[in-house]
Amino acid sequence: MQLTSSAFTDGGKIPLSYVMPGAGGQNVSVPLSWSNSPAGVQSFALAMVDPHPVARNWVHWLVIDLPKDITSIPEGASGQKLPKGAVELQNSFGETGYGGPQPPRGSGDHPYVFTLYALNAPKVEIGKSAGLAVFKQALEGKTLATATLTGYFGR
Repeated sequence: MQLTSSAFTDGGKIPLSYVMPGAGGQNVSVPLSWSNSPAGVQSFALAMVDPHPVARNWVHWLVIDLPKDITSIPEGASGQKLPKGAVELQNSFGETGYGGPQPPRGSGDHPYVFTLYALNAPKVEIGKSAGLAVFKQALEGKTLATATLTGYFGR
């Protein structure tokens, strides 16, 4: 399985429009597309996490119950254009949906890791404020494949 974005390449810099207003952006959710999903996929889940030592796995976006027949999420989909049935969870900012990069000044470039999970279950049963640990636990035993895409941003 492969995960890509039309906004940046793997290992590239995330453009300013996708970062939080506090870091100079418009907080528009990143466009994503994927290919080569494994047989037996029932749904997809998505995580965007900053594993930088300063950020300590700060959650920027968690989405569950993405339909099995989609292969992309358009730019700005968070909160308004996600596929029917998809559910956004709370991020580490305390908001539901996408929260773009906003690393502390002077902490260098942070990696923002997008992980797409192909699941053998049509739904993931967790609450909207589940957090990353519960999200990952809920996917255990259901994940057929994963794909990652990493973008960087610093200020």
